[in-house]
Amino acid sequence: MSEIKLSAQSRTEFGKGAARRIRRDNQIPAVVYGHGSDPQHIQLPGHETMLALKAANALLSIVVGDAKPVLALVKDVQRDPVRQIIEHVDLVIVRRGEKVQVDVQVHVTGEAAPETVVTVENQTLLLEAEATHIPTAIEVSVEGLTAGTQVLAGQLTLPEGSILAIDDDVLVVNVTQQITAEAAEAELAEAEAEAGIVALPSDDAIAEAQAEAEAESAEAKADSEQE
Repeated sequence: MSEIKLSAQSRTEFGKGAARRIRRDNQIPAVVYGHGSDPQHIQLPGHETMLALKAANALLSIVVGDAKPVLALVKDVQRDPVRQIIEHVDLVIVRRGEKVQVDVQVHVTGEAAPETVVTVENQTLLLEAEATHIPTAIEVSVEGLTAGTQVLAGQLTLPEGSILAIDDDVLVVNVTQQITAEAAEAELAEAEAEAGIVALPSDDAIAEAQAEAEAESAEAKADSEQE
């Protein structure tokens, strides 16, 4: 993964008012910490930072003034719950060659056997990798897999230099038999019966029953008149 360079400025004002002023200037408040260094409060360029954070596990090269660039990974991103704008970013310092644990996206490729359903049970997996060589995704091929097949974490071919940071038996992908509409309706009816739920008749069924009752009543009346 290539490094994304961001030019930052030191931040000396704090609090909600200062943060709002920074964001009005199209900047994002942030803090950089780790490896025993004191937390450094900075502000990042808004547009460039938003673009950088679109990439999962983006490796950032933070440059503050004339200081030496600092490599950092995103630890946390705080967003406005309504407008979804970035309000603050926490960055953790990393070193070249250092091993880090990160969640990496699972990407399914290929087509399973006909009439099957592929379910990704875990969208991400925790891996350990070098900070400067974090994989962008873990590819899982389901080509030709039949119903009943389960793909576990330990069966995956991981990107070079990465190892699992979770148990081998974690279920990643599950391939099941596709259920027909008739079977789904039967299962629902069975579940409702077991739960003691009585299915209500449809409007058409009610109308048909009323018409039959009226016809029978008219027929009985006619027979009575004839007698």
